[in-house]
Amino acid sequence: MRLFDHPAGALRLDRYPPGAANDALQAWDAADEYLLQACPPPQAITGPTLIFNDAFGALACALHARAPYCISDSYLSQLATRHNLAQNALAAESITLLDSLAPMPPAPGLVLIKIPKTLALLEQQLHALRQVMGPDTTLLAAGKVRDIHRSTLALFSDIIGPTRTSLAQKKARLIYSAWAEKAPLSPPPPAMWPLEGTPYRIYNHANVFSRTSLDIGARFFLPYLPQDIEGTLLDLGCGNGVLGLMALAANPRATIQFVDESYMAIASSRLNLSENRPADIPRCRFQVNNGLAGEAADSMRAIICNPPFHQQQAITDHIARHMFRDARRCLQPGGELRIVANRHLDYFRQLKHLFGNCQALGANQKFVVLKSTKTRQER
Repeated sequence: MRLFDHPAGALRLDRYPPGAANDALQAWDAADEYLLQACPPPQAITGPTLIFNDAFGALACALHARAPYCISDSYLSQLATRHNLAQNALAAESITLLDSLAPMPPAPGLVLIKIPKTLALLEQQLHALRQVMGPDTTLLAAGKVRDIHRSTLALFSDIIGPTRTSLAQKKARLIYSAWAEKAPLSPPPPAMWPLEGTPYRIYNHANVFSRTSLDIGARFFLPYLPQDIEGTLLDLGCGNGVLGLMALAANPRATIQFVDESYMAIASSRLNLSENRPADIPRCRFQVNNGLAGEAADSMRAIICNPPFHQQQAITDHIARHMFRDARRCLQPGGELRIVANRHLDYFRQLKHLFGNCQALGANQKFVVLKSTKTRQER
């Protein structure tokens, strides 16, 4: 926990989950500070306040008195916001949490945007925002200087209206964009590409990893997926669901569960199953979740995972370690976890320590596929 000083006071803020990330990493950045400094007073705003991509709730907590709507594609970000509201004794009901595909309130008075890592997500959010904002809406965005490019500013200009930037401050920069009367642009549909060697077409919403092609880690993993599983096979951190989709045919007696913390990932997985294997939808489950929180111990026959090694802009393995612990708890005795990972990551040692065993099923110059088997029941 660290102290965040902002124009209206100070807040105790954690990254999320608390205690899991590097203590040197804080739950806000210079872009948050810059937005709050530039934020107009409440009396100058005549409609709802919208906040986009507030990673750990710093903006939501600082502006809780305005009852903002917080729009994010990350369930973890929503959990972080609730956690930081609670530890500052701020009412949770003062904030409305929305995912990036949910309808927004009309006629916002103030919009604050943290520039997301994915330009496609920003484009989707600006198109959705354009449908509800008007000439009385004040729009401020901010991000690190290195993340604001001509293409970033072009999106604001093309979709919203005249756009300018501020001087840099602590390596962050503000973007001012004013609503202009113009013919609305059509929002881009989900990206789509054919999955080679199959009849499938894969659809990806804006914030899904490797949205324009099969990522090379998943490609290497496909020949090593479990086969002939009876029971629940879970695709943990499923992204667009391509691993679970391919596991369906090889496991006709299994129920396939798709889990991710991204709302767009789960929406993409559901779309890919309904478009490519609609007859198998009854044996599929889709869930936005923080790992396997709330899932019963000793309940799953197999788990497959292509774990991330970053959170927001920070490189970290704490999310992967959390996934491995959840998998260990939820697998049945004799159940197995299979992962694909970059070879330089120390996952073999971590899995062997956690499960008591680990086997390399395959490897190339960049990736390794590992399998660990649960040997005893949870106590």
